[in-house]
Amino acid sequence: MSTIEHTEGPLADPVFAERYRAMSARDARFDGQFITGVHSTGIYCRPSCPAVTPKPGNVSFYLTAAAAHEAGLRACKRCLPDAVPGSPEWNVRDDLAARAMRLIADGTVEREGVPGLARRLGYTPRHLGRVLTSELGAGPLALARAHRAQTARLLLTGTDLPITDVAFAAGFRSVRQFNETMAEVYRLTPGALRAAAKRPTAVAHADAGTTTLSLRLPTRPPFDGASVLAFLGARAVAGVEASWTTPDGPAYARALRLPHGPAVVRLSLSGSPAVPAVQCDAALADIADLAPLVARVRRLLDLDADAEAIDAALAADTALAPSVAASPGVRLPGAVDPEEIVFRALIGQQISVAAARTALTRLTDALGEPVELPVPGVDAPGAPDRFTRLFPTAAAIAEHGREVLRGPGRRIDAIVGAAAALAEGSLRIDVGESREELEARLLALPGIGPWTAGYVALRVLGSPDVLLTGDLALRQGAARLGLPSDAAALRDYGARWAPWRSYSGLHLWRALDRLVVPLPRSQAPSALGSRHRSALL
Repeated sequence: MSTIEHTEGPLADPVFAERYRAMSARDARFDGQFITGVHSTGIYCRPSCPAVTPKPGNVSFYLTAAAAHEAGLRACKRCLPDAVPGSPEWNVRDDLAARAMRLIADGTVEREGVPGLARRLGYTPRHLGRVLTSELGAGPLALARAHRAQTARLLLTGTDLPITDVAFAAGFRSVRQFNETMAEVYRLTPGALRAAAKRPTAVAHADAGTTTLSLRLPTRPPFDGASVLAFLGARAVAGVEASWTTPDGPAYARALRLPHGPAVVRLSLSGSPAVPAVQCDAALADIADLAPLVARVRRLLDLDADAEAIDAALAADTALAPSVAASPGVRLPGAVDPEEIVFRALIGQQISVAAARTALTRLTDALGEPVELPVPGVDAPGAPDRFTRLFPTAAAIAEHGREVLRGPGRRIDAIVGAAAALAEGSLRIDVGESREELEARLLALPGIGPWTAGYVALRVLGSPDVLLTGDLALRQGAARLGLPSDAAALRDYGARWAPWRSYSGLHLWRALDRLVVPLPRSQAPSALGSRHRSALL
C-alpha cells in the first residue's frame, strides 16, 4: 500500500500503529524506510525528526518522497528527510515497483524517458504508471522528479559546484525546471538551500573535461564496511581497480563506464560506528553521470540494507549468533557493472581468488579499453595515481576472448557464449530484472549452472535470499558451525534464515577463517580445489 493513513479510529491499522510508534520514539532505524506526512503543517519528515509528535489523525505514511510531494507536502527543513540511507524495500522486494525504483535511481527515465523505462521492464507505460501509482503513490515521472531533487540537494549542500551545473548534474533539462522543482519541494531557492547548509566541499577540475567532487554517503548502523571494501580489494584487477590501507581502514578505487563516459571512484570509510558513512571521491567525464554513479556505489556496498533487522534475524539461530556478534552489519558486495559480474563468476568459479584475479587481469590487459584516468583524492602510500584500462566489453570478449582465455574448452565456450548473447542483446543483465527472470536467462545458456546464476543474482540485484548450497566452501563453513554440510540438508535447514539467506551465506563462508579446532585433512581449506570453489571465499 502506497499510503497508510488514520481512517477508522486511533491507530486502528497495525502497520500504521507500528510506524506511528517508531515515529513517536524518533527511532532513526526507520529513517529512509518510510516517510511521515504531517497534514496540519504541510510537511513530510523522516521518522526521527525531533519536532513535536503530531496527532495520529494528522499523519499519513508514505513509501516515497514523490508520494508525499503528490499529496501536496514539502520536505522538512529541520530533519532533511531525503538526507538518509535509501529504502531497503527495493532490494528486498522483487516485484515490478521495486525493479522500477532500481532503474529510476540509475537514471533510466532521464536517459530513455518513461517509454524506455517501461520497455526495460516489459510493460506498457500506461500499465507501469498505474502499478507505481497504486503501489508507491506516484507515477514514474514524479518518482524520477523526486530523485532529481534529492540529488540536487545533495550537491547543493555538499559541494560548491556552480548552481547551473548542479541542475544538469541532477538530471534537470533546464535551469527553470530545476528552480521550479526545488522551490516546490523544499520551499527554498537553490541558493538559499546552499546558504543554509554547512561549508561545502570544494570541487576541483582535474583534467580537461573531468569534474572531481567529494560526497559523503550515509548508511545504517551497524556497518561492516571494512569487510566489504576488503572483499573488493582482494579481487582487484590491475589497471582497473586498486586497494590500499589508510589510517581509517581500507580504501578501494576503480575505473568504470557510466552512461555518458568513463569515471573513477575512490571509496573509504568515514563517520563513526553510531553514524557510519562512506567517503566517495569521484572524477567524472560528464557530471550528468553523478546520480547513476551514486546509485551504483550504494548498491556496490549494500548501503541501504537494514543491517539491524538482518543481524537480529540471523542471531536468533544459536549456530550463527557468535559470527553475527563478531561481525555486525555484514553487507553483500554488489556490482557497478552487471555484465562484468557474469564474467567474474564464469572465470572464477573453478579456480582460486588469486588465479581468477590473474586471469581477469590478463583478459583486461588484452581486451580492455585503454584510458588515462586520474584517481581522485589520493594521498596515501601504495595508492595508484591513475587507471589505464576499463573492464572489457561483452562485444570484445565475444570477438577475441578465445585468443586470450585459457583453461578447459567447455569453460571458454561458456564465457564466449555468454559474451555473444550479451553483445547481441539476447541476454540482458541489469537491476531492472527480477531474480527469477535473470536466473532463467542465465540457466538457458550452455555451461551456466545454478551456482553461477545464483551468484550473479546476489551480486547484481542484491538479492537478499540466495543460499548457494552447491558451493563447497559454504558447506564446509556450515560444518564448522555444526550445521548440515549436505547440500539438500543445508537447503532445508537454511529455510529458517529467510529472507536473509544471502547474508547467512556470508557468515558461513567466514566460518572458514575462524577455525579453532583442526578438521580432518579431507575437510581442510586445501581441499577447496573443487569445481564448486567459492568466488566469495
